[in-house]
Amino acid sequence: MNILVTGANGQLGNEMRIVASGSKDKYIFTDVVEVEGQETTILDITDLDAIRSIVKKQDVNIIVNCAAYTNVDAAEVNGILAEKLNAEAPKNLALAIKEVNGLLIHISTDYVFGGDPYNTPCKEDQKGTPTGVYGQTKLHGEQGIIGTNCNYVILRTAWLYSEFGKNFVKTMLNLTSSKPQLKVVFDQVGTPTYALDLAKAIQIVVEDYKKECLEYNHQWSQYTKNGIYHYSNEGVCSWFDFTKMIAEMSGNTSCDIQPCHSDEFPSPVKRPSFSVLDKTKIKQTFGISVPYWTESLKCCIKNLKK
Repeated sequence: MNILVTGANGQLGNEMRIVASGSKDKYIFTDVVEVEGQETTILDITDLDAIRSIVKKQDVNIIVNCAAYTNVDAAEVNGILAEKLNAEAPKNLALAIKEVNGLLIHISTDYVFGGDPYNTPCKEDQKGTPTGVYGQTKLHGEQGIIGTNCNYVILRTAWLYSEFGKNFVKTMLNLTSSKPQLKVVFDQVGTPTYALDLAKAIQIVVEDYKKECLEYNHQWSQYTKNGIYHYSNEGVCSWFDFTKMIAEMSGNTSCDIQPCHSDEFPSPVKRPSFSVLDKTKIKQTFGISVPYWTESLKCCIKNLKK
């Protein structure tokens, strides 16, 4: 199959490159900018005609959308741009892939939740109650995709980190090695997600879709597993717990890490206080085994040290 990946030079996109290196499928990695040493096709996903053109030219069967406007605080003052990238662009991808009866795999976020108080893992059918522009635009993106009636798998994830780009793990590795003391919030609870694990889960969805294509010999209009799914690593922790584990695994034990409340770090947007994702559906539907968060963190730190 021919698989187009957007946002290929970001955290998840780079992990998709690694996963794809062992695949027999043809991957077309796209982004809005080129990076030295990375083969990248320039594609503006806010341009529907440009998407249609590359989908037809490359005979694309699957689009994996890793592109997004992810700066949560900046989205509060850049709402128009966030809406364009997080809502309008995914709808464009959905419209283009529907025209060739392919599949869109789209990455969404735990930030679609947070407005209502709860303390049990969020399920896929739970009502979205975003507390800020970022979450609102990502929820609009999900709704836009579903409204096109294309074949889609929406994967909501949380607390993404990797060896690539800027992320919490890399920031805390630096701070815990250079600061004598650090305060980190303990009243926001969720689950870290290693982007490589998410990329592997995406690959499992791709293989399942290919299997269904062969089974029905392309003579069908709807993927039987269309829907929204949740994926993060297993387990639960606060940002404070996450930081303590990062420091311990990296050997940065001289930094005094102290828990604090969220209001000690004023932000233009209220972040979800509890955004643990229930992964029962994706495990049962695709037979995915999800690693525990500390095991995946250990792998990432080991790779970073290389």
